[in-house]
Amino acid sequence: MLKIETFNLGPLQTNAYLLTGSEEGKAIIIDPGMNPGALVKRIENLEIEAILLTHAHFDHMGGVEEIRKLKGCPVYLHDLESEWLSNPKLNGSLNWPQVSPPLTTNPAEYDLAAGQKLNLIGHTFSVYHTPGHSPGSVSFLCGKDLFSGDVLFRMGVGRTDLTGGRERDLIDSIQNTLYTFPDEVTVYPGHGPRTTIGYEKQNNPYVSVNN
Repeated sequence: MLKIETFNLGPLQTNAYLLTGSEEGKAIIIDPGMNPGALVKRIENLEIEAILLTHAHFDHMGGVEEIRKLKGCPVYLHDLESEWLSNPKLNGSLNWPQVSPPLTTNPAEYDLAAGQKLNLIGHTFSVYHTPGHSPGSVSFLCGKDLFSGDVLFRMGVGRTDLTGGRERDLIDSIQNTLYTFPDEVTVYPGHGPRTTIGYEKQNNPYVSVNN
């Protein structure tokens, strides 16, 4: 069974997810954001198999370097954003000086691509390319748990006015990918509370099944 712990990190309250499975003492992290002290303390006695990034905006990757150095774990990121970790203009940190200093980190060890299957912590994570918020945004599905990054929120969607964002792509990603999953799939977004696919299909004011 997948155990999911949520950490709200940094000034933008980014959801970082610590996932543990059937292999005791092993875990993965999705989107370790800025000011990751609470997460770092929690993983002190865990082996981190991987850091998975839904995308490379600064508020989702701010804790990457600290945790990667501490745990010696690889980072996975879609290849369309392969340069973003080392480029503060692309990852947005240069544009928000009131929120973050310019952030740079080493490139990801592994590229992500649509259709990929990642076997980690005794579970299989399916990778879906869901662009729109950013060109390399991905969502991870494990059983009936979906990690949607900044694509789909409870009663909301990701902004599309940042580098590489495109509203039409975002709508397509939600309608033609995420909304094809069963209604009971739980959505763990990059910000805010969790929701379900069924709830969003019926209630999301930006993308309903009738749009």
